[in-house]
Amino acid sequence: MTHSNPSKAGGGKGPVSSRRSVLAAGGLALTALTMGLSGCAQEDALAQQARAGDNKNYVAGDGSVTEFAAADRKSAVQVNGTLFNGTAVSPADFQGKVTVLNFWFAACAPCRVEAPILEELHREFNEQGVQFYGVNLRDEKATAEAFEKTFNVTYPSFDDQDGGVLLSVSGLVPPGAVPTTLVLDKQGRVASRVLGEVQKGTLKALITAAVAE
Repeated sequence: MTHSNPSKAGGGKGPVSSRRSVLAAGGLALTALTMGLSGCAQEDALAQQARAGDNKNYVAGDGSVTEFAAADRKSAVQVNGTLFNGTAVSPADFQGKVTVLNFWFAACAPCRVEAPILEELHREFNEQGVQFYGVNLRDEKATAEAFEKTFNVTYPSFDDQDGGVLLSVSGLVPPGAVPTTLVLDKQGRVASRVLGEVQKGTLKALITAAVAE
């Protein structure tokens, strides 16, 4: 399995099936590399860190980006969960819309850094029908709401202390790897993934690519 790193991907030549797509963002060129969605956790360096454990509250990703070619995407993710506002969400809610899922919790330092970026992109893409959901893995409602108020986050988050949403994307979001951001296509399939803190230009390019499909 291969990752493209935003700091190095400018000169990469990883194959994407029979084509190559380049994501230009803020002067960065990201070569989009494909990999299978099943069985990749065993080869994922970040997953290995998470399994090993080192007494951290989270495993910080390196910002590596993976884009999955449409022909290689597996079935739609089967997310069933409840938002902090009490709304139930099912797989049907992911059909026909590009969705951004961001896994976070309040004490995660990179989550605090990227929160304003995610909100900016949420506002920017809202008119294009792109929906954003946070997936909070640890916090009680009051803590999550305080975080959202501090960073003016207006999109909702799942209360995922039971790990149900995390389990639905097993193999794509290593346990303890927070933040991780997934972009789902209009069929609810994972189109791309960012392990670690997102860069605005990079995530914007990934969302734009999914919207254009």
